[in-house]
Amino acid sequence: MANVVESLKLLFDRPNEPVFSPKGEENAVFQLSETHLSDNYQNNGIEINNRFGEKADMLIPLNKLKKIPKFTKAKKLPLDVDFSILLPAHREMADEVVDELLAVPEGQLQDFLSLCVYARANLNPQLFNYCYSVALMHRKDTQNVPIQNFAETFPSKFVDSQVFAQARETAAVAAAGAPRTPIIIPRDFTATDLDVEHRLAYWREDIGINLHHWHWHLVYPFTSNQRRIVAKDRRGELFYYMHQQMIARYNGERLNNALPRVKKFSNFTEPIPEAYYPKLDSLTSSRGWPPRQANMTWSDVDRPVDGLKVTIADMNRWRRNIEDAISSGFVKLPDGSQQPLDIDLLGNIFESSILSPNREFYGDLHNQGHNITGYMHDPTNRYLESFNVMADEATNMRDPIFYRWHAFVDDIFHKFKESAAVRPYTQSELENPGVQISSVRIESSAGQPNTLNTFWMMSDVDLSRGLDFSNRGPVYVRFTHLNHRPFQYVIDVNNTGSARRATCRIFLAPKFDERNIPWEFADQRKMFIEMDRFIVPLNAGNNKITRMSTESVLTIPFEQTFRDLSIQGSDPRRTDLAGFNFCGCGWPQHMLVPRGTEAGAQYELFVMLSNYELDRVNRADQQSSTELRRGVQLLRPEGPTVPRQARYGLSLRQTFDQRAKCPRLHTTQHVFDRCDDSLTKRNGA
Repeated sequence: MANVVESLKLLFDRPNEPVFSPKGEENAVFQLSETHLSDNYQNNGIEINNRFGEKADMLIPLNKLKKIPKFTKAKKLPLDVDFSILLPAHREMADEVVDELLAVPEGQLQDFLSLCVYARANLNPQLFNYCYSVALMHRKDTQNVPIQNFAETFPSKFVDSQVFAQARETAAVAAAGAPRTPIIIPRDFTATDLDVEHRLAYWREDIGINLHHWHWHLVYPFTSNQRRIVAKDRRGELFYYMHQQMIARYNGERLNNALPRVKKFSNFTEPIPEAYYPKLDSLTSSRGWPPRQANMTWSDVDRPVDGLKVTIADMNRWRRNIEDAISSGFVKLPDGSQQPLDIDLLGNIFESSILSPNREFYGDLHNQGHNITGYMHDPTNRYLESFNVMADEATNMRDPIFYRWHAFVDDIFHKFKESAAVRPYTQSELENPGVQISSVRIESSAGQPNTLNTFWMMSDVDLSRGLDFSNRGPVYVRFTHLNHRPFQYVIDVNNTGSARRATCRIFLAPKFDERNIPWEFADQRKMFIEMDRFIVPLNAGNNKITRMSTESVLTIPFEQTFRDLSIQGSDPRRTDLAGFNFCGCGWPQHMLVPRGTEAGAQYELFVMLSNYELDRVNRADQQSSTELRRGVQLLRPEGPTVPRQARYGLSLRQTFDQRAKCPRLHTTQHVFDRCDDSLTKRNGA
């Protein structure tokens, strides 16, 4: 008999297969009752389940359901359509399911498992996966149940559609004894460089980057009937900061590819010149993801099946109302009274989470922008087409228009931060008396000081968990992606006061703009990307701080994206990997460093040491144990406040003057194969 944690993990396996089929490498079978079965299998489901059970290596008994949930809304979503939390009808379905999953009392995991099996058998697989993941994250008794890598359970959201026929062939012949040969994904499978935007495809279509975005929205959902799920500390501010950092990173990559910064999409009636053809097929709906042709325009959307009715006039009205709130510094409440506007409130208004104080007045600007773009090809459901990649949190970062839309979103936030309603920091709030940084440098075994080296490499991802109705065993696809050589920061600090703790923050930005001239500071501050943030003890006198790039609290390890940790993470000898199974949030470590150029792109490094006593948060009050276990990190003041400091220029330029010469980023044309834990050089220049 499997323990309940292992049984819960199996519900991620082969999401499009019936729940009564064998699960996992353990060949485990759930022992279903008639109440667990969907209507399609009421007549023969138990018989089929028993036949599988006769050949199973493990049988998993289930408690009798104490109450059969109706799932009145959720069951309306067919099993063979794609799900998106951005669609109003789908939000209501998800809220209904999450309510049921959280209603099971804490500590009654066998009852929770039985209910989850019922939901898995009766609901759309993508809807179930979302609700199940949210429930696991927010129940105290499921903190040791890992959220499976989404790219492995739903690979069709990440992998070239041509792969799956090859993958099933590989699984079949491997079962007969043939070697398991990785399937190579071409680096340019969605377009050619005739499309200038395709120069950034390696970044937009990176698996780790898209997983980061998907997982962040799992940790910070914007909708739920359970307010505690949404009402996390500084949630709205973090919505701004996470997306701002993505835009800053994307703009930096554009400069390294001889492209200007992204142009914000602010005129809702102008054509969109950028096209995108995703080359993805959905294994759930058995349809291709719709493309977007060049020069298409927004239009009013009216799709009752999705609960979606939004006009361009709505979007412009919501935009004006938000801009009026920024100008006045106050938010209008439904009863006519006013509330002071801060950045956390603005984030919840703009995304239109349930925390928005007046959703009727300020609307749903961010989400509906995704939906209108996602249905440009079929806004009235005339052709029965599904949404494109822009309307799915797991895929929308692939599309160039995502960055134009979020450049517009980012610009709105910067208008607020630059408004008179935002009080500048005082000098006493920014100073750390007695602490002075005397020098900063970067060291790497790969070359000269203050030089970062990036390269292309190939890594494997196992698709077998999401390869429905095929033979068992690993099926690997091999991706080409960016990586960098590890390095360390060396920071020399003089503390003329007593021993203390400080918060160290490290940022990086290009030294020159797209015209290859020094930045105006007001523009450069928006280009800084956060590299690390950590607490450091300072002794009296001189201190030397060393910090490896792989220790960054902002990133998840390389292994989290590209290796199967289900075995290693459960090995008691591999304590270093145990935590990887519990959190997929964080920027991917392999994309921490910008690509640079072959000749070397000059960047500026900014390090600050602030007073920890002013930064720290009472975590017991501000953060639940659930968030801590899932790796959500809150530190006050966090990244969002740094641009405000930069705006007033109290210490940023001074720190630049004190650092060592500007680090240079170089790329080398080394290509590596990832084979188990070894790196083999294939081609060098």
